[in-house]
Amino acid sequence: MNELYEAPEVASKMLVAVMGLIETADLTQRQHLVLPMDDPHRFDWDIIPRPEHTGLSLHDLTRSQKILVWDIIAAALPVRTFTQSTQVPQLEHVLRDYEADFLGRALGAWRDPHNYYVTIFGRPGFEDTWAFRFYGHHLGINLTVVKERWILATPSAMGQQPVNYDGTNKPLHDEESAAFRVLGSLTEEQRTRAIVHPVAPADFVTRYVPRIGSVEYPDVRDLGMPQYRLTDKDRHALRLVKDNPTGITGDELTPEAQADLLYVVDKFLERFPAPIAKKLQDDVRAAGLDTVWFTWAGDEHPGTPHYFRVQTPRFLMELVNAIADGDHIHSVLRDFENDLGGEILLAEHPDAMPDRLPWESQGDTRKVSSADLDPQLEL
Repeated sequence: MNELYEAPEVASKMLVAVMGLIETADLTQRQHLVLPMDDPHRFDWDIIPRPEHTGLSLHDLTRSQKILVWDIIAAALPVRTFTQSTQVPQLEHVLRDYEADFLGRALGAWRDPHNYYVTIFGRPGFEDTWAFRFYGHHLGINLTVVKERWILATPSAMGQQPVNYDGTNKPLHDEESAAFRVLGSLTEEQRTRAIVHPVAPADFVTRYVPRIGSVEYPDVRDLGMPQYRLTDKDRHALRLVKDNPTGITGDELTPEAQADLLYVVDKFLERFPAPIAKKLQDDVRAAGLDTVWFTWAGDEHPGTPHYFRVQTPRFLMELVNAIADGDHIHSVLRDFENDLGGEILLAEHPDAMPDRLPWESQGDTRKVSSADLDPQLEL
């Protein structure tokens, strides 16, 4: 059903904006900004600050170039999602105040709304294939344009920190609140099925793998958060089995809870361009709510560690708010078949997908599918 991902008018608008950005770049900037489509770094997506970076920092762009970067994102995403994307970097200003004692003299280097990197993979041109990535703390936008026709927009990751504070910048408040309402609507019997474990994972169950495997286990701990650790029992209970969803299906919910569940689905799918998002939303409804699974883990109240995921035959949506007693959200939309271009890109450009990625031989638990890495935790 490749037609679900077709949005040629959006692809053309994105192309004009990205060609404009490349045209303004000098030789040094281009060396960091534009990389080959088959560069392994395209598969190394993240939303956590790391010592190494791919791409061109916003710090190294002129004022007009920064505007062009945001114009590319605005051309691709619906207004609400674009607004969320602009809100996330602005929370770095809030974190500077919150983390002054922790970060000390390094505060300005760590919490800066310009600590974001932009990369273009491939050769953006008419009817060509290319990819755009915008990455930094709590924001990972991955857009793959295939032959100026199809647009793939996953993985799409977004975070929020802080969550429980007096400010008004809360980009993920609506999605989290709707999920809490779904949970609150359940009967006791339904809760026993929807809540799969009393402990929430520290981060995504699917971690940061380029493509979701047949089974995925959460990591023992979140990168940089050694105080929050999972046991093998926790990991087994929280695991994702792609062909065997856990939790409760949407057709079992009250009409009000069904509306809240579809609200969560709709808002996650709006991380795609608007014409594609609408087709995907309609596709979920056409398939029926019996194919939409809602799964919860952890505590059951705001301000406590918790996690939920929504799984459809095509997509996985995860939101985890476990670190700092439920004051640190990570969320992600994954496409089982088309992350980072996936099957559509492979069909059109087989050479754009490397046979093996460098970190696969290193046993990187954040980047390698559990299907290839871990023994099955049958407890």
